[in-house]
Amino acid sequence: MGLLGEILLLPAAPVRGAGWVLRQVVAEAERQYYDPAAVQRELSSLAEQLDQGLIDEAEFDRREDELLDRLEVAQQRRAAAPGSGFAPPSNEGRTS
Repeated sequence: MGLLGEILLLPAAPVRGAGWVLRQVVAEAERQYYDPAAVQRELSSLAEQLDQGLIDEAEFDRREDELLDRLEVAQQRRAAAPGSGFAPPSNEGRTS
């Protein structure tokens, strides 16, 4: 782009910076949401709630299915981008 382009885009720098920050926050939130250790902890907590009678079998099954889906997406991400820890799920159809 060059110096002239950078000078012309200088007024948009705060917007570009805010966009970068927003992308970083979203990436970190997704990383934490799909973290296999976090999903395992939630599954363990869910089993404890069922054992203590705090939830019924139907609620357990529904929430367990959601957590297992998250775990599957986490494994797909790891397979798609080894070492990076982040890759969008292939079924979301997002473009960058």
